[in-house]
Amino acid sequence: MRKSKPKKRILLPDPKYHDTSVTRFVNNLMLQGKKSIAYSIFYDAIDMVGEKMKDSDKAPLDIWKKALENVTPQIEVKSRRIGGANFQVPTELRPERKISLSMKNMINFA
Repeated sequence: MRKSKPKKRILLPDPKYHDTSVTRFVNNLMLQGKKSIAYSIFYDAIDMVGEKMKDSDKAPLDIWKKALENVTPQIEVKSRRIGGANFQVPTELRPERKISLSMKNMINFA
């Protein structure tokens, strides 16, 4: 068992929108340490959303946040061994895990 909890790393906000959730998403999107390429992919996608939703009064970043909220899971099943049998028990997710799972799901199923 761990002696103490590891320190939370402080994320710097992204340069364009000054939002730390964008930085977390880009870090998940990044492959082989190519952060500038990941930023360009994200910003191009946000610009495409802005072009398609010109008539909407919402900002493209707000649309992205709403999409992220829509794919956020509320519960997850964990395997528990009870009396020699394994059962899938639904458990509620911590807020940090909800965010990380929703970002990973959005990237994997895009």
